[in-house]
Amino acid sequence: TILFDNGTHKNVLLEDVSSGLAVQANQHVIVDGASGMILDPGGHKVYSKVLAGTMTQLGRAKLEKIFLSHQDPDIVAATNGWLMTTDAVAYVSKLWIRFVPHFGLDHLVLDRLLPIPDQGMRLPLGSAEMLLLQAHFLHSCGNFHLYDPVSKILYSGDLGASIGGETVEVQDFDAHLPAMEGFHKRYMAGSKALRAWVKMVRKLDVQIIAPQHGALFRGPAMVERFLSWCETLQCGMDLLDDELQLPA
Repeated sequence: TILFDNGTHKNVLLEDVSSGLAVQANQHVIVDGASGMILDPGGHKVYSKVLAGTMTQLGRAKLEKIFLSHQDPDIVAATNGWLMTTDAVAYVSKLWIRFVPHFGLDHLVLDRLLPIPDQGMRLPLGSAEMLLLQAHFLHSCGNFHLYDPVSKILYSGDLGASIGGETVEVQDFDAHLPAMEGFHKRYMAGSKALRAWVKMVRKLDVQIIAPQHGALFRGPAMVERFLSWCETLQCGMDLLDDELQLPA
């Protein structure tokens, strides 16, 4: 699915290739001129299909960068394959640099796994510049989102994720809530982190919020509806009982 294309810059949502017990996951490719990147490329099971789809979308462009929003296996497990078969460099939170190698990074590519500082960073891609935004504790303690100022797409990782939906885009926010509410209440760390994130995102011109799982939110009205929901959501530590129970 082409989310944006102005002739020199395009954003592509690859076809869903997950199957079996594996959680559904979206992979996104951004191409600016002769430079390309992939976001959260996934695990071993989908590696070959995602690689083929990425190369098709790149055309004559070169895969230069891999963005890893956090450390989960559905994001980073196939990192070694990507680094061994391309010349790309991968970026992940500095907190996870020494954990990702446990998925099996060859010593030849270790120097191409690079840390994202806690405050985020600007990342050149062709003539554009991506913003790697702090999203700590949503849900990982070292978590980042990527904002593309050309397409005005915010790639939000697990924030906004939905389970069980069959559409690419959210058409009815209220009808969509059951697909994402339970996930957010359990996986997001707390309302303080959400409110800080919303305050930051409202400084940007966001036309699409594209999560790593499930349907995306398109248009200012739908984006604002999602931000307003996040702003008041009680989740994670907010819902933790004062006393934990021993197993029965």
